[in-house]
Amino acid sequence: MPKSPSSSAQAAREAVAARLRELRLDAGVTGREVALRAGWHPAKSSRIENARTPPSDADIRAWCTACGAEDQVADLIAQSRTANSMWVEWRRKQRTGLRRLQESYNELFEQTRMFRVYSSTLVPGLVQTEGYATALLTSITEFRQIPDDVAEAVQARLARSRVLHEGDHRFTLLVEEEVLRHQIGDAETMAGQLGYLLTVGALPSVSLGIIPFTARSRPAWPLETFHMYDDELVSVELLSARVSVTQPSEVGLYRKVFGELSELAVYGAAARALITEAIGALEGS
Repeated sequence: MPKSPSSSAQAAREAVAARLRELRLDAGVTGREVALRAGWHPAKSSRIENARTPPSDADIRAWCTACGAEDQVADLIAQSRTANSMWVEWRRKQRTGLRRLQESYNELFEQTRMFRVYSSTLVPGLVQTEGYATALLTSITEFRQIPDDVAEAVQARLARSRVLHEGDHRFTLLVEEEVLRHQIGDAETMAGQLGYLLTVGALPSVSLGIIPFTARSRPAWPLETFHMYDDELVSVELLSARVSVTQPSEVGLYRKVFGELSELAVYGAAARALITEAIGALEGS
């Protein structure tokens, strides 16, 4: 099972801290001496060196100056900024509404050749209908109390989904059966979404797998939603943040668990039967 989704970000921060420690040791100075030269409380050096406090650009400059390693400043600042950007709070991304967040993925979607998406709770954004997306993004807007640009955000999401029909892209979508039963919007909206899954699942570029409730010998319990873009990036969606996983060993873990979960899924006629059954349950409710 993959590590905590925040582990890539933490590993990147620890790498910065380790490099700062190496510079201090190479200079033959103590953490207290670094703090004295930088004008800090001694505890700050320890917090930075043990990756408990991410250093600011100014902190890195002061540390390198204290260690006589000014030539390392630019690289370390770049490394630190990359580490910090791996953990992006949803509130900061969504503070002006949802449209810009949707549009921020456009370039990544166009560049990616192989999409792998796993979802345990929701229909993946790539194959959402307008009604389903509207209901979902409305709920998010109300919950987070952010500016309401749902109509624009939905259109941006639908426009982004054109990659399903354009270019040399392939999609492997893997969802838990719960996704078919977790109602978003009213029954009509949900039935329309499930009907669209029947359509999109027939596209030659799309492989749609559904892990049934009855699946046994699971390699992992249902996980948080994640998207794999080729073999370079995994984007993990949490309640509070989106975590970008780029460390090759961790990307490999997600690829491994995706492959093992894929073996539990049903496809083709069996998948269509589960979708049709879910539509029937809505109509009978």
